[in-house]
Amino acid sequence: MSAAYKNILRIEYPNIPTAGLYYFNTNSGLRYEVRFGRLQDNILHANIVFGVVNDEFEGEEYVETNRGEVFQVMNTIVEIVKNYMKEHPKVSVYEFNAVGRENEDEGKENARMSLYRRFLPKIFGKEWTFQIKGNFALVTKQFLK
Repeated sequence: MSAAYKNILRIEYPNIPTAGLYYFNTNSGLRYEVRFGRLQDNILHANIVFGVVNDEFEGEEYVETNRGEVFQVMNTIVEIVKNYMKEHPKVSVYEFNAVGRENEDEGKENARMSLYRRFLPKIFGKEWTFQIKGNFALVTKQFLK
């Protein structure tokens, strides 16, 4: 395993442990936000959204960058999701949307979703199933009978 997989950036945890808003900064100065939203009709279902929130991107939230920090960023997001799961043990469904570039086909899996697919097993154990359709991933906990 390369050293890149081991590096985790310093996480700014929410002041209230059960809140769903985390931040971290990369070594190149990018500021990331990781936000967990609960569905109004099912509080055990969370949507995970993350991306760069620097002013230099003129308010375009969750912009994609490539500054050679992708593994540090993804490993940090893995740690954040694991922390959120620890704080919210009853949440049984998580969803991710891999926002693509303007000219990408929404129905086809983009490079960002391919990256997410690679990191999902690092977050979720064997009791979770993954359904990926295009740029949308649904992760569901399977309860033993």
